[in-house]
Amino acid sequence: MATSSNTNGQAIKVGVVADLTGPMSFMGIADANVARMVVDEINLAGGLLARHIELHIEDSETTEEAAEAAAAKLVREVGVEVIFGGILSSTRQAIKAAAVTEGRTLYIYPEQYEGQECDPLIFCTGPVPAQQVDPLIPWLIEQTGAKRFALPSADYIWPRIMNERVREIVTAAGGEIVEEDYYPLDHTDYGDAIEKIMSGGAEVVFNTIVPPAVVPFFQQLHDAGFSARGGHLVCTYFDENCLNLVPAEQVEGLYSCLDYYRDSQDPFSRELLDRYNKRYPGGALFTGGGACGGMYRGMRLWEAAVREAGSLDQGEVIEALDHAKIPVGPGGPAEMVPGQHHVRMNMFIGQVQGGVVKTIKQLGVIEPDEQTVPSGDLARV
Repeated sequence: MATSSNTNGQAIKVGVVADLTGPMSFMGIADANVARMVVDEINLAGGLLARHIELHIEDSETTEEAAEAAAAKLVREVGVEVIFGGILSSTRQAIKAAAVTEGRTLYIYPEQYEGQECDPLIFCTGPVPAQQVDPLIPWLIEQTGAKRFALPSADYIWPRIMNERVREIVTAAGGEIVEEDYYPLDHTDYGDAIEKIMSGGAEVVFNTIVPPAVVPFFQQLHDAGFSARGGHLVCTYFDENCLNLVPAEQVEGLYSCLDYYRDSQDPFSRELLDRYNKRYPGGALFTGGGACGGMYRGMRLWEAAVREAGSLDQGEVIEALDHAKIPVGPGGPAEMVPGQHHVRMNMFIGQVQGGVVKTIKQLGVIEPDEQTVPSGDLARV
């Protein structure tokens, strides 16, 4: 494995693995844009530890094989100090295999996910179930009175673990699960699933099908008349970028729960969005569901940790990152919960209304409520 070759005066090498091509590229391109913007801003302000940051971006192609190869290249050939990136949990696991398990390199995962990542070398800067499922479902049941939930899902780790938490919270709130099925990531015919939803009396569809398969699912669910009969659609990751995937009428009324929406009235969030839009006009949008917020948050928290540590020693950076804070960010300030390697941050409920995603509920600061990360060897190989 490569060791850190940085010495005083040499560039600090930072790696990003992003879905620049493939089904998740509409999100991954935005994540890479955010990384470039943050690194350029740090460099324009004098760099980090009086040194220039050299950004290396590799394409995961929205496949596990390419993601693992990209992470391996960044660790072994480039010799980066840290890796950011990944959207799908399967991509995270692939990056982890090469960067963490083999490469013993710090990895910061920016996307909302199922939680339970617990490794001394991994930090997560997106929302987890305690910040999405736990506040959203009781609020939804209280607001709508709907208690019968269907869980159409993609067949991989995020939906399976996420649905365990959904079932727990729905049951505790007096609801029930009437349908739960899993489908391949490239599935297109949801006739059987929708028949179960319609005939089983589901009042809420809590969707964890992901792009590209979510496109035919939303269309077929809409055509079956689920929303027209008063059904409620939930998709926690759904953001403004996702609106470009489907006709707006198919997702009208959809609820999501994220750390940031583009209609945020927070002064810094508005200024940050303005900077991004001026730099990348007409391109992939800066949104919460596709990890843009987590990417910005993660890079700034890592920057704060390096400044506190005063060096790039991996153990010292991780020790500082464990309690790192940023006073401003998309959606508001954020801080690592000591010992958990996850972030305490503001959360919001959004809803598609008239073809746009609007923030309809500010939940305030929500704890990640993740397990304590065990101590371990923090040295590079």
